[in-house]
Amino acid sequence: MNLDSVKRVARRTLRIFIVLLVLFLGLFIFWKYFYTYSEGYRAGLLQKFSRKGTIFKTYEGEIILSSVTSNTNIALASEKFFFSVVNDSLADVLDTLQGSFVIVHYKQKNGKVPWKGDTHYFVDDVKLKK
Repeated sequence: MNLDSVKRVARRTLRIFIVLLVLFLGLFIFWKYFYTYSEGYRAGLLQKFSRKGTIFKTYEGEIILSSVTSNTNIALASEKFFFSVVNDSLADVLDTLQGSFVIVHYKQKNGKVPWKGDTHYFVDDVKLKK
């Protein structure tokens, strides 16, 4: 092998490596930030909804998921569901429903980016629980 053929093989190997690296990086970013890991519904009392953040202002909410209630409809055993909202019009609706029992539809992502929210759960629909 002469020097030119070695250079050609080295350049070709480097190009293939760069293409595979970019492809892997693209797939990883898609899986981490855009792929929906799970989705479903949560129902409970919308306790808190606010817009917060130091650099990126995001909408964040908190629902109390009660598993046991008393005879006066007060939650005795509960857990909190924290979520983020990206849509401004949905945020306006949620802001008016604080203190109400709601059903939200969420999508869970594998990762989070600071300009979208503080949690892995993103709410995209809300209904008032009857």
